[in-house]
Amino acid sequence: MLFAFPSQAAQSNQNENAQQQSRDKLSDVQKAIAKQESNIFDANKQRSSLEQQLKTDDLAISKVAKAINKIERELSTTQDKISILAIEKKQLSIAKKRQEYLLAQQLRAAYTTGQHDYLKLLLNQDQSEKIQRTISYYQYLNQARTKEIDNFQSTIAQLLEVSTEHQTQIEYLQQLKGEQLQQDAQFRSSKAQRSKTLKKLGRKLLSSQQQLNKLKAEENNLNQALKKLSEIIQAEINLTGLSKLKHKLSWPVKGRMLHRFGTRKQGYLKWKGVLISAPISRQVQTIHNGTVLFSDWLKGYGLLTVIDHGNGYMSLYAHNQTLLKSVGDRVETGEPIALIGQSGGLEQSGLYFEIRHKGKALNPKLWCR
Repeated sequence: MLFAFPSQAAQSNQNENAQQQSRDKLSDVQKAIAKQESNIFDANKQRSSLEQQLKTDDLAISKVAKAINKIERELSTTQDKISILAIEKKQLSIAKKRQEYLLAQQLRAAYTTGQHDYLKLLLNQDQSEKIQRTISYYQYLNQARTKEIDNFQSTIAQLLEVSTEHQTQIEYLQQLKGEQLQQDAQFRSSKAQRSKTLKKLGRKLLSSQQQLNKLKAEENNLNQALKKLSEIIQAEINLTGLSKLKHKLSWPVKGRMLHRFGTRKQGYLKWKGVLISAPISRQVQTIHNGTVLFSDWLKGYGLLTVIDHGNGYMSLYAHNQTLLKSVGDRVETGEPIALIGQSGGLEQSGLYFEIRHKGKALNPKLWCR
């Protein structure tokens, strides 16, 4: 018994030590799990913040790109006006020289004839017929000269007006070029900021499952948005849909197909549309006439335009640099609605394009020739 008690005490101590070690290990595991959960939470929080920053960057680029696009159109219009005014100015100058020559000829003829002959004829009562003919001749000359003087004065006034407008347009052109330089500088600054945001997002790597969940959430977000849009659509009588236009529509932009409809996107997710590679700022054109239902930034799709074509048909245009149309605008077939970009985190510039009927995605290749 004396030998047995110390043995039991030692065994008890060993059990307690083992339990303590287990508790310590469990505590370490729990701490590690908590730390991992905290890291995941922080990473998600940081990623969410960066995605919000990406939206801000995309919208800043869109604003500047729209301003640049407007300036470029105004530049083109102004240059056309200047060209037309220059031609008009040249034609008026030629007309002015011709009228100056005619007036000089008339004045020279009047001086050669001499005004005293007219007075002599009036005083000479013996040649009444000759007097009448001469008076008629002088009246004709005076009328012709008066008409040429009026034309000359009108030409001078027009020339002055055209010259003034020509100079005004030239000054406006210089102003537009100055604004364009400022906007270009702002555009480069906004793009640099966006690049920094994308680099930070790139460091927050996602696992395959996380990436799948992210894409699934973005796709669900788009589906919910389209469902809500479908509910508020008021069908227009003159919008007939796309049912009779298979293989007849034009593609919204020319470019190389990067991803095709129905191919694997991530995990079990498949592409519901097509991704077309195209250079930044190239025009995106609507495939058919319709009404703009959505024109804003959407997570995962960047700057997105959705157009209702009637009878449940819609077309979607995503990842744009800027949107040229607003909600409610009526658009015609082939009309520019956006400019190609990389918004929404797209790695290279291009357009994501979908066609849907009553919410179901259709293969654009069956509709566009």
